[in-house]
Amino acid sequence: MAIREIRYAEAIKEAMCEEMHRDPDVFFLGEDIGVYGGAFGVSTGMLEEFGPHRVIDTPISENGFVGAAIGAAITGSRPIVELMFSDFMAVCFDQLLNQAPKMRYMFGGKVKVPLVLRTPSGGGTGAAAQHSQSLETIYAHIPGLKVVIPSTPYDAKGLLKTAIRDDNPVIFLEQKRLYQTKGEVPAEDYTIPFGKADIKRPGTDCTIITYGRMVELSLEAAEPLAKDGINVEVIDLRTLLPLDTEALIQSVQKTGRCVVVHEAVKFAGFGGELAATVNESEAFYSLKSPIKRLGAISAPIPFSPELEEHTFPTTDSIVAAVRETMK
Repeated sequence: MAIREIRYAEAIKEAMCEEMHRDPDVFFLGEDIGVYGGAFGVSTGMLEEFGPHRVIDTPISENGFVGAAIGAAITGSRPIVELMFSDFMAVCFDQLLNQAPKMRYMFGGKVKVPLVLRTPSGGGTGAAAQHSQSLETIYAHIPGLKVVIPSTPYDAKGLLKTAIRDDNPVIFLEQKRLYQTKGEVPAEDYTIPFGKADIKRPGTDCTIITYGRMVELSLEAAEPLAKDGINVEVIDLRTLLPLDTEALIQSVQKTGRCVVVHEAVKFAGFGGELAATVNESEAFYSLKSPIKRLGAISAPIPFSPELEEHTFPTTDSIVAAVRETMK
């Protein structure tokens, strides 16, 4: 299999283009995705490649074009929607709460909703309070949605292909700071199944459960810890729904310690669900210390880069949390 090193953003574009060539029912719509090439340049050149009937620039009306995509999905198409920022989910929340995730159930399985909603998520870019939030916990709380958060170019391409081929609505969250990161990606077609976490770094002393941009920070934190003889295992969830509970349980049973890290606000964040998953399983009896959770502080995200940096977990705070569990 031919392997290249490409950027996260390029991997996402490749997945969309390949699926649009493979399946004529796949089309792409959203604000500024055509002529402008997307807010973060992900779809540059796609309008020229596929034309305005399959790459559709929409009005500034999230409720309208997400609703249109749901209608297209239930009538046989496979739309990919780009929401310019994940914060804008608030504008189309009825579509994401009451419409797309409920239809297949309410119609007894007679209706499929093969819809992918791609959206840049998270902070670290100085975009301030209304354009920097990590809202995956809200999506994960809605039955009927699948929630995907890739951390590498390889995962981004394989998971997006799986999402596009799925017959259910999928929320595909792309952390903005990851767009320019590079990684090895096969040139050939491949998919990654949902519900399969990836051990990004095997270890024996403490499990770090994480996803998205925090995977990179957790791997960075593992280096100074290793120099002190602390060997951490870093598990990348890749999908929150479905969740690979088996991988979490097996890892904590092996290491006996657990730190949960995410960029979203810590209070009522998805980390609480992960901690509960471990505590309510047989892994509880293997714990040598309480589970620690790291997340953003409960405050609007500042514009100031210096203040924003202190909002989220850092490599140093992850190192400190692991050290605390080792006492």
